[in-house]
Amino acid sequence: MTAISHEWVTVPVSDGSSIDVFLARPADAGDHHAAVIVLQEIWGVNGHIRDVCDRFARLGYTAAAPDIFHRSTLDVGQPRFEPPYTDRSGREHAAKLTSEGVEADLRATHDHLVKLLEPSTNDPRVAVCGFCMGGRLAFLANAILPTRCAVSFYGGGIASHPELAEKQNGPLMLFWGGRDGFITKEQRRSIADALEAANKRFTEINVGHADHGFFCNERPSYDAEAAREAWGMITAFFKTNLDG
Repeated sequence: MTAISHEWVTVPVSDGSSIDVFLARPADAGDHHAAVIVLQEIWGVNGHIRDVCDRFARLGYTAAAPDIFHRSTLDVGQPRFEPPYTDRSGREHAAKLTSEGVEADLRATHDHLVKLLEPSTNDPRVAVCGFCMGGRLAFLANAILPTRCAVSFYGGGIASHPELAEKQNGPLMLFWGGRDGFITKEQRRSIADALEAANKRFTEINVGHADHGFFCNERPSYDAEAAREAWGMITAFFKTNLDG
């Protein structure tokens, strides 16, 4: 198993703010030329998201999880928002996000990863993987950044932004839970229709027996078998589209 290191770093953002980013890397990162931006649920860059970063690092990727709520949590003196899963106050922070702020944060994280990769390669490759709110943000990131590919887990709200379908840069992998009460079949169908109309390369996986949040082992909806299968699909997807 690849030895890894991880740390928090502070990255400047174009609007004059700064964002904390959890960074996980192979301990010998010199020969690794690809990275993954990991995008949070409404519970912040918590233990689950950090664990996903570590898992990507063990595969040989540099992984970075930006603290997307940094503006609103700083306003109330709550750096690095990380409530328990029984706490839904993250919805309040999500409601305060602006498209300008989120895009600036995504670009800052991407640029930081490229700088980390560039000393060892002239072809830095970056993917994105997001969960729940982060699944929607992964769809956005793949539209505004030169990402090689993107993975979205149960991305609520994607259906409200069909205009982003034609802007998708890398191939997409979309995971849905068949028992997800937050994202309807009609919404999933509308996303697929928009991507098909834009002639984009994408793969949909509908885990029929799973609920929203099935990948997270800290949530009641966790499905261990579905999560293992999804992880295998992600690793194969990245080997094809990110490893070069």
